[in-house]
This record gives sequence, structure tokens and C-alpha cells, in this order.
Amino acid sequence: MSATGSATPSLPRRFRVTRYGLLLLAGYAVSVAVFGLVAAGKGADPLSVYRTTLLTLVDRGTLEQSLVRAVPIALAALAVAVPARAGLVNVGGEGQLIVGAVAATGVGVTIGARVPGPVSWLAMCGAGAAAGALWAGLSGVLRTRLGASEAVTTLLLNFVAADLMLYLIYQPWKDPNGSGQPQSRPLPHAAELPRMSGSQLGIGVLIAVAAVAVAWFLLQRTAWGFRLRAVGGNQEAARRSGLRVDRLLLSSMLVGGAFAGLGGALNLAGVETMLRPDITLGFGYVAFLASFLGRGHPVKAVGAAALFSAIALSGNGLQITDGLDGAIVNVLLALVVAVPLVIAKYRRQGP
Repeated sequence: MSATGSATPSLPRRFRVTRYGLLLLAGYAVSVAVFGLVAAGKGADPLSVYRTTLLTLVDRGTLEQSLVRAVPIALAALAVAVPARAGLVNVGGEGQLIVGAVAATGVGVTIGARVPGPVSWLAMCGAGAAAGALWAGLSGVLRTRLGASEAVTTLLLNFVAADLMLYLIYQPWKDPNGSGQPQSRPLPHAAELPRMSGSQLGIGVLIAVAAVAVAWFLLQRTAWGFRLRAVGGNQEAARRSGLRVDRLLLSSMLVGGAFAGLGGALNLAGVETMLRPDITLGFGYVAFLASFLGRGHPVKAVGAAALFSAIALSGNGLQITDGLDGAIVNVLLALVVAVPLVIAKYRRQGP
């Protein structure tokens, strides 16, 4: 009797896992088909669109570009994933990326030509991480002290960060040799992150990989990560068990913001080399979707960020080869995110 009772639950669980995988495959197949129909509605050949997208994704140059582009997205995804472990919703990755880039610009332009390259890189990364942490920490303080929703405050702080950056590049930091364009002075060459030999990849990719490893270790292998999971599971129970819930909430926002700020610094020093209005290109919002697709797991969220980056870059090939607006890839991105939502709702309503 007991043997039968212990063996019975395992079969439905395996079945549910298999069914979920099949549903995902079917959902993504439908997404690809819908994307083809949208392309056909724009006057393009769906088969040509699929071929162009696939060839773009497997091209070495595009893969390297997508990895470089994925660095700020991946680190901003960590800024979402870490507080999510404590039950918080950080929608402020965009603003934290921006202030990280702003801080890195200030440090790089000021000392970049006066110190050796590695010193300036460390200083810019440190300044970016500190700025991102402080920016996210504002929402953390508002949540723990005033009970304000961190989802709302982080979102609003995105606009404040953008306004701060625009003020700086239109006024005190504007490049006098920039032909009137709103941009800061470029970083000295010594302050730019170098690229790997024979590749478009910069050392910022290696720093990002190390940051992902640190995030995974903190969440999965430390007492702090365990306490965050306890708080995210039930704050009241965690508080009654003696955990300092407010301190844990605030620390999760600080650590998450530091990752995003580091991403802004790496994007500035490794790709952009100057502060300008569209420096983030909405990376923070894409990162939020990537973290959702990765279910808050740091490695999965980073994998989703790399996928989103590659899909976004395929828009260039579609524009050149098939005559489509490059923004059409946003349809595919939306479908990729929508599939897990639809399947989750189906599973809740199903038997």
C-alpha cells in the first residue's frame, strides 16, 4: 500500500514535465508561424525571412555582436533576478544602466588619460556599480521605510535617470567638438576596454561572465541567498523566524542595482565610448522580459538576454535582404515572451 502510494505521484510529475516541454515546443512553433504570417502581410516571403534570420543567427560576426550587445541586457537581467528572489519587482534596470554609464563617463573622462588603462577600467566599473546600487537603493529605502511599491518607484526613476543624463550631455558635459550633437566628450583611448585578438568581443564579455557566476553563487550557495528565498516565500514567516526582512530587501536591491550599473559602465567603456541620448536603447526593459523568461534564475535569465540580443540583431539582415522594417523582430520577441504566459494559464486552468 505504501509502495503504491509512493510510486503513484512520480508518474504524473514526469508526465507534466514532458507535457510542458511539448507545449513549449508547440507554442514556439506557432510563434514562428505567426511571425512568418506577419512578414507575409508586409510583402515578404516567409521562407526567405526564416532563412535570413537563421543565417544571421549563425553568422560568426553577428554572434559576436550579439554577445557584446547582450552584456548590458544580461547584467540588467540580474538586476531583476536578484531582488525577485526576495519577492521584489525591479523595473528600473533602464535607469540603473543609465546612471552606471553616467558615473563611468565622469570617471573615465576625468582620469582616463592620467592613469594606466587597467586602473581606469576598474575605476569606471566600480563607479558604475556604485551608482547603480545607489539608484536601486533609493527604491529599496522607499519600500522598507515608507512602504512604497518598488515596481512603481523603480519605473519612475528610469525617467529621472534619463533626464539627468540629458541635462549633462546638453549642458556641462557637452562635447565642444561634437558638431552640436548632444553627447559627452569621448573616453580617452586608454580608458576604452580592449577587444580580444581577432574578435569583436571585448573583455567586457569576460567581466559579464564573471558577474553572472558571482550572482549565481550569491543566490545559490550563500546564507544570504537562502534568506532571500525565505523572505520571497513568506515575509511574515521570515520576520517571525528572526530574519531582518527590511535589511534583506534593501540589500537585494543594492546588489541588483550594482549589476545593472556595472552593465552600463561596460556598455559605455566597451562599445559606446561616449554618453549620448540613446545609449541604452531600451536594454533595461528587454532585460526585464529576459529575467521573466528565465524565471528569475540568473543563468537562465542571461541565456534569454543573449537570445533576445541575437533576435534583435537579426532585424538588420531582414531590413537589407527582405526589405522589412528592422523593428519587425519585436513581434518575434513578443511572441517568445507570450508563449510561457499562455502555457502557464493553460496549465492552471487544465486538469
